[in-house]
Amino acid sequence: MVLLQDKTWEIAAADAALPVRDENAHKGRFGRVLIVAGSVGFTGAPTFAARAAVRSGAGLVFLGVPESVYAIEAVKNDEAMVFPLPEDLPAALKELLPRLEKCDAALVGPGLGLSPWAREVTLAILENSTVPVIVDADGITAVSAHIDVLDKLSCPVILTPHEGEFARLSDGLSRLSRVEAAREFALRHGVTVVLKGHRTVTAAPDGCCYINTTGNPGMATGGSGDVLAGIMLAFLGQKLPGAAWRAAYWHGAAGDWCAARFGQYAMTPTDMTDCLKSILR
Repeated sequence: MVLLQDKTWEIAAADAALPVRDENAHKGRFGRVLIVAGSVGFTGAPTFAARAAVRSGAGLVFLGVPESVYAIEAVKNDEAMVFPLPEDLPAALKELLPRLEKCDAALVGPGLGLSPWAREVTLAILENSTVPVIVDADGITAVSAHIDVLDKLSCPVILTPHEGEFARLSDGLSRLSRVEAAREFALRHGVTVVLKGHRTVTAAPDGCCYINTTGNPGMATGGSGDVLAGIMLAFLGQKLPGAAWRAAYWHGAAGDWCAARFGQYAMTPTDMTDCLKSILR
């Protein structure tokens, strides 16, 4: 890594290299991960995240979606194990929380919607989890209205906001640079912040910041962030050090691979996920 200033590093390709797998390993060694996502009208996000997690080496991927979209997600996902969550909140949590206990990492929020059900599911996961949790998209919106939940955590948490979402989370930090604002929020709440955008900033709770060096404007399209969340979830489940900034690097590298082959206008999140099989090799 290149030291830019105190506790701020720029990521190089060698830093993001992935470890060689043990020849005697089995799927249980590479993480059981849980995704809670999706709602009516937003059935792409869960699939983007689940497919990216599978492509990034997760051993087992469980995808919990509302009953209203279960049939759609079950058809769209072959590698992930999809299960329905009842629209009744207590019944949903009775189904969800025991599964969470058996997993190595979780992701909540992609396409989950802004309903009271979505908000309460997000908060319940944060309040009950003892494994790392990534909070993305609509999950961030839920947290922004209940920021105090971050100060009562029993698990590591990674927040993955774009700039608009971060503005809602971090009232009063807009006067600072992207790096310093992300660092201040991470320190204040003891979480990791992945502030997405050009040169994505990953701010850790120890005050260290990592600046990504990959990516391009062709990635500025709906679904790209879901792919990032899925990659990050897989790396967390595999207990890779620096999972958040490693994911940002490989997500950007996938975008650069697609831009070189399809152009920035034509590339899609599905292209980015599909090319992981080439670049991660």
